[in-house]
Amino acid sequence: MGRNFKNLDIYNLSYKLVLEIYKILNQYPDFEKHNITSQIRRASVSIPLNIAEGCAKSTDKQFFHYLTTAYGSSKEVEVLLNLSKDLKYINQKQFNMLFDQLDELNSKLYLFTRQIESKIKDKKHYFYGKFKS
Repeated sequence: MGRNFKNLDIYNLSYKLVLEIYKILNQYPDFEKHNITSQIRRASVSIPLNIAEGCAKSTDKQFFHYLTTAYGSSKEVEVLLNLSKDLKYINQKQFNMLFDQLDELNSKLYLFTRQIESKIKDKKHYFYGKFKS
């Protein structure tokens, strides 16, 4: 379909969030290296990766699938940030900064995903130049 992921606000916000998350991960305890640290790294990176991969798909339905996967990963990051704060791996200021970025991303990603979903539903009613009921 020829979408350029670099032009999407949701991609740019998610990419920036990954960079910010990576900056704080070195302060986590060593025993979390294969647990929370690894999981938050994978979940956060999954967001821009799924947006980019979805952009390469030929149909809105395929694109929608990748966007919903990205949204699911963003919710996973949300839980992991809350755990990180409650376990005192990050301080309140760090949490607020990351959560604000994530909240903006989640809002825009949700709305964008709904727009793609509505395009899919609209196409179901349009067949060979005529609307179907």
